[in-house]
Amino acid sequence: MSSSDTDVYARQGFGGALDFVPPAALVVIDFQEGFADPDVFGGGNIAEAMAATLPLLEKARSWGWPIAHTRVVFAEDGSNANRFSDKLPALLRLTPEASITPIVTSLAPRPGELVIDKQLPSAFADTPLRAFLTRQGVRTLVVAGCTTSGCVRATVIDAMNAGLVPVVVEDCVGDRALGPHAANLFDMQQKYADVLSRDALLSRLGDRAAA
Repeated sequence: MSSSDTDVYARQGFGGALDFVPPAALVVIDFQEGFADPDVFGGGNIAEAMAATLPLLEKARSWGWPIAHTRVVFAEDGSNANRFSDKLPALLRLTPEASITPIVTSLAPRPGELVIDKQLPSAFADTPLRAFLTRQGVRTLVVAGCTTSGCVRATVIDAMNAGLVPVVVEDCVGDRALGPHAANLFDMQQKYADVLSRDALLSRLGDRAAA
């Protein structure tokens, strides 16, 4: 973004900070084998975001945060196809038995962590995520995953709509192209979420397990 662009946002009052309100939870969006592969749905900085997420995930586990993982999964027969898959028919390759569907091994869910199979961009759309967070009393949702311009952004907006404080971990989200990644980080910071690096977030929280 040019300085003139950022000046417009600042002059109009965008980009205010949100308070990190405990309890917090972590959602890891669509870090699946297919998104790790540049020849399938990956590329850009997605691989780097996956690697950066591991220490964040380990810290969230050590703090006892509620953790949810999502993955895009469509039925083998395409019976739950929708407008998302109409727009991007290749998504129908993400079936339960396909090798591109599992969450990458390094970030594999552990017992007690919610795993959501979804067919729409937002982790909240037609899924149990909101009920899961409500039951845990969550007020701040920390977001990692891919893609920044797609499912991450959709989830962040729905988190804000639900009254949660969305925190996007900028080096733990990725996109197949860096232009949309950067533009959407900027836009989310201006309108919908706090965008922080992983190290800045962990430094802010310190060793507070209940943060």
